Amino acid sequence: MSKIIAIANQKGGVGKTTTSINLAASLAVLEFKTLIVDADPQANSTSGIGFDPRTIKHSIYECIINDVTAREAIQKTDTPNLDLLPAHIDLVGAEIEMINLHEREYKMKAVLEQVKDDYDFIIIDCSPSLGLITINALTAAHSVIIPVQCEYFALEGLGKLLNTIKIVQNRLNPNLQIEGILLTMYDVRLRLSNQVVEEVRSHFEDLVFNTIIARNTRLSEAPSFGISVIMHDANSKGAINYLNLAREIIHKNGLTVENPEANPKKVLKK
Repeated sequence: MSKIIAIANQKGGVGKTTTSINLAASLAVLEFKTLIVDADPQANSTSGIGFDPRTIKHSIYECIINDVTAREAIQKTDTPNLDLLPAHIDLVGAEIEMINLHEREYKMKAVLEQVKDDYDFIIIDCSPSLGLITINALTAAHSVIIPVQCEYFALEGLGKLLNTIKIVQNRLNPNLQIEGILLTMYDVRLRLSNQVVEEVRSHFEDLVFNTIIARNTRLSEAPSFGISVIMHDANSKGAINYLNLAREIIHKNGLTVENPEANPKKVLKK
């Protein structure tokens, strides 16, 4: 049975999609079978991992609205052990179409039930909103990672998200946990970045991951090539950061990397 992790924050530009793609790719090259679920109508995880959303025949939208099976929609990526359940722009209308559906908050959960035993990890890239699709993701997930950028107003809106998570826990998914708060876009040269790290850690203590995601050129470039940073440059700071995050999550969940000495670059060449 897989661990389902939603990546959520209603603020845009905090690194949700970057984290979804690169955490999933890192778990995959550490030889854990992993699925990315693109639950954002902007379909950035879909394009960022090498697919054109305009040519996708079946997506998470068809699975939720038209009862297409998850296996019909899932695409294999160029990264070993990594699959994608894609999105396209039609997902924008899904929230309206779902309003009158029976058990509308559980639609994504039902879709993922079909394939959860095929994967070790399922990573859900949520949209920058707290709408019905994001509620579906939180209802389907075992835990949530909250990316927080190391910039001014970092904690803005975080209270609202935590309140939403509490509502979901109380009403829809009592087993939902916070996997951790992930500090992103860290710039060691900026005093502000260090202040934000201190502030978030003082507020949330053990909820904050030890791994911090630094600003990195290779990390920014990778989506334009339709690949993860580990496929783009496995030696880059961005790749190393996300591999460290993957290892931290693996350890936190009581799992072990089968071959701790495994070189991700060798895995990618298989």
